[in-house]
Amino acid sequence: MSRGPSHASPGKTRFDEIYDAPDPRAYFRRLAPLQYEIPHHAQAVFRHDRAARAAACGPGGAVTVLDLCCSYGINAALLNHHVTLAELYAHYTSPRVADLSTAELIAYDRAFYASRRRADAGPVAGLDAAQRAVGYALAVGLLDEAYAENLEHTAPSEPLRRAVARTGLITVTGGIGYITPRTFDALLGCARQPVWVSAFALRTVSYAPYAAALAAHGLVTASDAARAYRQRLFTGPAERDHALRQVVLAGHDPAGLESLGRYHARLYQSRPR
Repeated sequence: MSRGPSHASPGKTRFDEIYDAPDPRAYFRRLAPLQYEIPHHAQAVFRHDRAARAAACGPGGAVTVLDLCCSYGINAALLNHHVTLAELYAHYTSPRVADLSTAELIAYDRAFYASRRRADAGPVAGLDAAQRAVGYALAVGLLDEAYAENLEHTAPSEPLRRAVARTGLITVTGGIGYITPRTFDALLGCARQPVWVSAFALRTVSYAPYAAALAAHGLVTASDAARAYRQRLFTGPAERDHALRQVVLAGHDPAGLESLGRYHARLYQSRPR
């Protein structure tokens, strides 16, 4: 999950200090008390969608996934390894790793993930403006390719263009609202095969502009309006009040969801017509 400053909601708590650290320990320590859990919900969805994307196009090898706003490679860890989000919280907040240097943690994590690699693991590329975060994910083997680029402000590099040309599925759990449809437009302009998009977006954000941008590239977006996924607890009354206002502005009813004290997200899945 990446957090760029330019499009962040002014009423939403900022965690800038944890999104581009040399390793993910501070990230997990900070988010554990807030019960941040959306990657847990995405794990089964993304595994299913990758398999469905592969089946839809017939034999042809593994589907390359591009994880947008990938941060430290958490979605890649959950997609390709026998590990749960709860186990990642335990791993990175454990006293066992507390005093390791980043270099020592990278070596430790390379073995940690290699021993848990799934037989059906496939290639994952990661895109995030946070250079140190994607560097960690690449160093420990969670990402096969990593791109520290901000497509809100610059065009995709040539290596990123080549990576998108190989991509069959784009995933995102934490970036909608921080990135705009401009990023999707830039990515899909590089596509050279049918691309599916599976995105979790907070209910405080209208997904309509994103769906419109995807539609311009031939993708139809569907979402189950009756299904919501817990994201994290609010940091306090001010964030709660702001979120409730934004949910209503986005056309949703916060009763029984955000009104109970935490952000919720919806899943949007976009497929070729």
